[in-house]
Amino acid sequence: MTASGKTSFDDRRLSRRELLQTGVLAGIGAMLSPPLPAADAAAGALIVKQIPATGEALPVMGIGTNAFNDPNNPELREVLRRMQQLGGAVIDTAAMYGQSEAVIGSALMQLGLRSRMFLATKFNAAGVFARDPAGAASFERSLMRLQTDHVDLLFAHFLDSVEPLMPLMQQLKQAGKTRYIGITSVDVDQHPRLIEYMRRYPIDFVQVDYSLANREAAASVLPVAMERRIAVMAAVPLGGRRGSLLTQAAGHELPGWAAEIGVSSWSQFCLKYVVSHPAVTCAIPGSSKVQHIEDNQAAGHGRVPDAAMRRRMEQFWDRI
Repeated sequence: MTASGKTSFDDRRLSRRELLQTGVLAGIGAMLSPPLPAADAAAGALIVKQIPATGEALPVMGIGTNAFNDPNNPELREVLRRMQQLGGAVIDTAAMYGQSEAVIGSALMQLGLRSRMFLATKFNAAGVFARDPAGAASFERSLMRLQTDHVDLLFAHFLDSVEPLMPLMQQLKQAGKTRYIGITSVDVDQHPRLIEYMRRYPIDFVQVDYSLANREAAASVLPVAMERRIAVMAAVPLGGRRGSLLTQAAGHELPGWAAEIGVSSWSQFCLKYVVSHPAVTCAIPGSSKVQHIEDNQAAGHGRVPDAAMRRRMEQFWDRI
């Protein structure tokens, strides 16, 4: 319980035994969130996966918020409300995302949802040490903007930040200011260095670029994550520097067999592929429109593609 007596997200953690008893990926969505409206329940059971370090269960479909920059845009608050209503919980932001932390903090306070969300933020050494040699004050500013006394996950943003910030991050975790710590990289060329840090430091998460059109991480980073029991947050699952996957798919029809896994849009096709990888814990597609969050969250329900279906999806995509 929190100091205010409210149930925190981590109070709803499921043990490994409980997950095995209830079914790891399907059938436990109701244990994490209120029942979905009838129209949404048809999408199927909420898909969750465990954080390897603790066994805590997370819904696989979260949200990236680098476009949450307008504090006067009420739709951003509605996006977070709707995401939670659909079973989502993971919110990813960063100190360098303009007004994002402040917009999220205000929205969660107004909605009364902070205790029901898994909140991740990031800071980087260049931004921290330019104005705060100790680093801690910069993190406290993030807490103030987010209107919370702790975050669930704190990332060292960019690999150049890892060595300067790791001692502070470990201290913040020990002090209960963050529950998990991690490292980000969204550059394939940095994967070897990221893997080096994954082997060197006791981290809980990595955030890495991974999508249907950019599968390099599956051959390099993801096996190491499984070996080291590190959770994977998939960034830019709908495309990054290589361009939008939805733009690439425009004009092409979904294959008829996509219905077998409950997919009815290209967004769902791409996202369900990403979260079906055994190493991926959750994905954070950017969303700033209610219609987009509804489409994306649908990929976090229902059937999970197996290895054969994943190969089929890859082969179909590679012909587009």
